[in-house]
Amino acid sequence: MSAIDYSIVAVYLLAMVGIGLYFQRKASTGIDSYFLGDRDLPWWALGASGMSSNLDISGTMIIVAFIYTIGAKGFYIEIRGGVTLIMAFLMIFMGKWNRRAQVMTLAEWMKFRFGETREGKLARLITAIASIITTIAMVTYFAVGGGKFLDEFLGIPAFAGLPSEFWAAFILITLAMIYTVASGLYGVIWTDVFQGTLIFMAIVYIVVRAMGLDLPESFSVSLPLLDGGFKSFPITFSEWSSVAPQWKLSIPEESTYAMYNLFGIATMFYIFKTVIEGSGGTGNYMIQRYFAAKNDREAGLLSLFWVTLLSFRWPFIAAMAVWGISLGTQITDPETVLPVVVSTLPVGIKGFLIAGLMAAAMSTFDSTVNAGAAYWVKDIYLQYINPKAEKKQLMRQSYWASVLIVVVGLGLMLVIRNINDIWGWITMSIGAGMIVPQLIRWYWWRLNGYGYAIGMATGMIVAIVWKIVMPGNTAEYFSFMAAAGSSFIGTIIGTLLTEPTEDSVLQNFYNRTRPFGFWKKYKAALPVQTALEIDKENKRDILSTVMAVPWQIVFFMFMMNIVFREWLQVLVLGIILVVLSVGLYFNWFRHLSKEVKVNNK
Repeated sequence: MSAIDYSIVAVYLLAMVGIGLYFQRKASTGIDSYFLGDRDLPWWALGASGMSSNLDISGTMIIVAFIYTIGAKGFYIEIRGGVTLIMAFLMIFMGKWNRRAQVMTLAEWMKFRFGETREGKLARLITAIASIITTIAMVTYFAVGGGKFLDEFLGIPAFAGLPSEFWAAFILITLAMIYTVASGLYGVIWTDVFQGTLIFMAIVYIVVRAMGLDLPESFSVSLPLLDGGFKSFPITFSEWSSVAPQWKLSIPEESTYAMYNLFGIATMFYIFKTVIEGSGGTGNYMIQRYFAAKNDREAGLLSLFWVTLLSFRWPFIAAMAVWGISLGTQITDPETVLPVVVSTLPVGIKGFLIAGLMAAAMSTFDSTVNAGAAYWVKDIYLQYINPKAEKKQLMRQSYWASVLIVVVGLGLMLVIRNINDIWGWITMSIGAGMIVPQLIRWYWWRLNGYGYAIGMATGMIVAIVWKIVMPGNTAEYFSFMAAAGSSFIGTIIGTLLTEPTEDSVLQNFYNRTRPFGFWKKYKAALPVQTALEIDKENKRDILSTVMAVPWQIVFFMFMMNIVFREWLQVLVLGIILVVLSVGLYFNWFRHLSKEVKVNNK
């Protein structure tokens, strides 16, 4: 980079730290302020922050790699997590269900669902531990991608026996940690809003430039090989830009991407996994936005705004892939398409775009660390170590928990060096270990805290062991089935061998959350008119979800195809998008303010 580029990046970094320190006093009034912003943040800021938090460098690099190598069909692979399809479920019903609990963390939610007896405490502890492990894995994932990206530009030498990528990630994460630790969720949200603006400006520039590029009908793309090398393989533009699903792909067997050749099976599996995950809710930084929402309506509005803003990620990804192909032999490792393209930009523009991509990395990092630290403070330290802790002690624990999570995650970067490797493990293995009890907790009254805790612990242990002992090129759905299957068995056995949760706890949970599923006994305890209103809401939500899932998929693919200039595909996708949008307006959006009230007395 030139001196001008470095100056632009420096100004951006100073602005981020300044904004974070500005909110330090407001965030330090207590842990409710530090982790939830006193539930007084506007819905549009929460939605904009959520969008920024999903636009991380690591994820963008791996998605660009898939679109670059496989073409538009790479989108279907990223249904596993990169499409963030869980947002369709959060938008319609899961966001408001979580908000109604009025808790700070997913682990604290277990007290609401299973009570404050031994089963509730066990479920809470296991959830807190699992969430902290997931947070550390996510920090490692950010470090790997951020280090690989910035190493292309900063020119940092290897030092103290550690690679240059490590030191690039260290600089990025240390700066982000300063304002994250200082300002809590207030700083996270408002720096994310600022960073989101910067990201959008970068997206507009890249998309406009890429749409001026003309790709030939035939070209070659570089694929990673099983032996660690890379090799170019031919493809046609018509095949590359087509969004039509295929049952099989013809990726050469010597490539690590050959695991996706059974494309139809993989895609259906990713959709199946996403439906289960979406119906079970989520955790960490995404659900934290809903715990911080003011009411049901704002939970829906922030979701809609979040998805709309997030749709602009896909033309940016498509533009980067098109640009990468236009560079020809300059690309070797597909995961470096993003930094290689940025390196070709003119002075000033390069610095601006690097600052924008650093914003994407830091916004995801800050949200994850802030949410992860809450589990230590609220669910472990305050529950088991120092229940009578004063405000200053809690704030000190908040700061140190954030720092420790970062240090451990950064250290694991020295062991895990491949972005797709760590992302696949997070989404398809460690996430699978949590997915079954997370799902069942909403819909089956008989699930108790013991079954939840045993299922969660079993799935997490299998996911970790799988990562250690299995070859890296094993198909992702096998790791999913191993973790999810063992978790399911543990959940059912643990539940049926122990006593049900107390009726008073379950009735309170149903009255406040009002989920659909197997809750007949508890619905029958309510006035008839109230039960009918709950039924109407649940039926609307189920139908709206059936529309929202394809709506989000079509929305993102529509945006991506504009860059490819495949106008027939744009027209077809646009018509489908309009039809689904109209359906959602009448069946969901018009009813956002109609929250059913239940008297708990």
